[in-house]
Amino acid sequence: MTTNRPKTFSGVKPSGGLHLGNYLGAIKRWVDDQDRYDNVFCIVDLHAITVPQESAALRQQTREVAAFYLAAGLDPSRTTVFVQSHVSAHAELGWILNCVTPMGWLERMTQFKDKAAKEGDNRERISAGLFDYPILMAADILLYDANFVPVGDDQKQHVELTRDIAERVNRLHGGGRDILVVPQPLIADTGARIMGLADPTRKMSKSEDMPGQAIGIFDDPGDIRRAIMRATTDSDRTIAFDPNRPGVNNLLTIYQVLSGRSRDALEGQFAGKGYGDLKKEVATAVLDTLVPIQERCKALLAGPDLDEILRDGADRARQVANRTLDRVATAMGLR
Repeated sequence: MTTNRPKTFSGVKPSGGLHLGNYLGAIKRWVDDQDRYDNVFCIVDLHAITVPQESAALRQQTREVAAFYLAAGLDPSRTTVFVQSHVSAHAELGWILNCVTPMGWLERMTQFKDKAAKEGDNRERISAGLFDYPILMAADILLYDANFVPVGDDQKQHVELTRDIAERVNRLHGGGRDILVVPQPLIADTGARIMGLADPTRKMSKSEDMPGQAIGIFDDPGDIRRAIMRATTDSDRTIAFDPNRPGVNNLLTIYQVLSGRSRDALEGQFAGKGYGDLKKEVATAVLDTLVPIQERCKALLAGPDLDEILRDGADRARQVANRTLDRVATAMGLR
């Protein structure tokens, strides 16, 4: 669907397991704002294979992410939803952009440094894709002439790299005109980074080997409640937003995003109450949101509609992406 509204693009990897942070920091925002923008959201399976994946699990996780998009409220009549690898222009433009992007730009990317550091001296385990996947991310965004990229604050550096690449292509090959739209990051004021429950100084992630750190989207309701009730807080009994008290701040942030209420209203609600009261309210809000979504996901995964929606989304995305690819390829002498 094409409108006169600003365009957005974003995506989620189908690996590591969807968790509450993915929903609150990204997908819920996409749903809430889908009438404000001309939206393209995909499941970025090509990014997942920068580290080893089991093929059957990757296929299943890709369908689960797609089902969650729809179950959470993305409407395929208003938003283009598809699987990244089903539109070959992503890989094609990714290669072209590889050839105009200086290696020094990639060497400064903090996420690669962090992931590479975990491997220590065993550099043979680090794929070239892990090093240059930010260029593929740039291709993802630039194919759809995205004005805005709704991301968490930890992804801002990748959008800045995308801007640099677009400006470089325009300067080198645009002939005085812009052939690529230079996007801007769209970062939420609240919930842009949801932290873990066991260690609230670290971002929520299912890949962390720490019990109770993350709430999986498909976790059992009883496990979800227990994880929240055991969440780390502190010895200060006042319940208030305070980044210097990460545990309480994180629980209040989760509750604020789900309830849509102001900080003052929430602090007033819990004035004179204990952490147990806060955790019970957060657990109820999370379950009231996730359980119905889980049921809708099960129905989508069991029926034929999901694959048809993804095929239609890929067809629509392909039309837009191929136009951009042809524009860039022509400007560079490849057409």
